[in-house]
Amino acid sequence: MILYYAPGACSQASHIALIEAEIPHRRVKVGRDRRTDDGADFNLINSKGYTPALDLGDGTILTENLAILVYIAEKSGKLLAKDGAERWRALEATTFMTTEIHRNFMPFFRGGSVQEKEQAAQILLMRFGTISEQLGNKAFLVGEQMTIADCYLFVMLSWAAMMGVVLPQRLSDHLTRMKSLPSVTRMLSAEGLA
Repeated sequence: MILYYAPGACSQASHIALIEAEIPHRRVKVGRDRRTDDGADFNLINSKGYTPALDLGDGTILTENLAILVYIAEKSGKLLAKDGAERWRALEATTFMTTEIHRNFMPFFRGGSVQEKEQAAQILLMRFGTISEQLGNKAFLVGEQMTIADCYLFVMLSWAAMMGVVLPQRLSDHLTRMKSLPSVTRMLSAEGLA
């Protein structure tokens, strides 16, 4: 498998999941100019033009973090319960982050006005409050084992810290703890962000 990624982008979630699931893979960095490390046009790999993209090795290219994360979990048998409430809670949390948290960072990444950034920060504070309640005193969002939701959460918490978005203390502490997880430290090192 080949993971097409951009350092610090949401593709980190898929990268963490691949490492955590112990799935052999190769990484190909995609630059802001949409060229890969070897000079290829990334738009020909993923016409959407953004990472992540996962080449399954048989000509199939998966895009969108949620789809890639579920694929990794299903392929490995890790990071997502096979059935029951834990499975649905992990999918619920991951979907919530992709639709309600991720999109509210756009003013920060796309040069929004001060007012747009302040409004987004207020929405993010509410959304992170929801995630903080779900986390509670558990080790991870759904329990004592990492799931795909936690892979995505790491990226969202990292972005919040980078952009100065206020996080509930529980989530700030959780980000610090997650940075020490072997899969996260390996990802950060591999992407040159350690």
